[in-house]
Amino acid sequence: MQQTALNLIAIGVFGMTLSALLGPLFNISPAIPAVATFGILSLVTLDSFSFQGKGVNLLLDSVAGISSQHRDRIIQHEAGHFLVAYLLGIPITGYTLTAWEALKQNQPGLGGVTFDNEQLSPDALDAVEMRLTLERFCTVWMAGIAAENLVYGNAEGGAEDRDKLTNALITLGRSLSQCQQQEKFAQLQAKTLIEENWSSYQALVEAMKTRASVAQCYQVIESHKL
Repeated sequence: MQQTALNLIAIGVFGMTLSALLGPLFNISPAIPAVATFGILSLVTLDSFSFQGKGVNLLLDSVAGISSQHRDRIIQHEAGHFLVAYLLGIPITGYTLTAWEALKQNQPGLGGVTFDNEQLSPDALDAVEMRLTLERFCTVWMAGIAAENLVYGNAEGGAEDRDKLTNALITLGRSLSQCQQQEKFAQLQAKTLIEENWSSYQALVEAMKTRASVAQCYQVIESHKL
């Protein structure tokens, strides 16, 4: 979605430049496209630095929301996170499926599943527990990508998930190549868990479409486990 935002900005600037070139033919003042371009770039810059790109996300999500496939893909992605977190025993505190819902809960992106991140607190874990807990979170972070790949054959989302995994591992002194290896391993683990619990996954997707509560989603998963 970040790349989409950049593409949208580029298209906007191109349009303003084209209007400036064609303006004389239609008696349009050169000041109009210049002011419009400056205004757009100023708003995008303000959004990036002050609101972490949430405004652009909201705009793009609203435009893309016309497509049912866009909405379905987000739900499939987030259901992957939700299911794998539940199976790995990581408490889930909530989920969002649109940029507007995420904005209201002060969350980044177009949606997401929120977890009890206190489990990753170094003060509460020894070295071995920290490593095992981080591995579980890595698997959960990659679960959205794994779910999209299973359903659609490719993944459009997941850039922020990859960033979370990479930043967490680099903080612990891992190299970039080690991060990439862990990402592949975690994605494979997530894929296996979703495949082994496919009935629960499909039922969870339908439950999340109706905005079922976290507790209700737990019940749906349990009722469809083999």
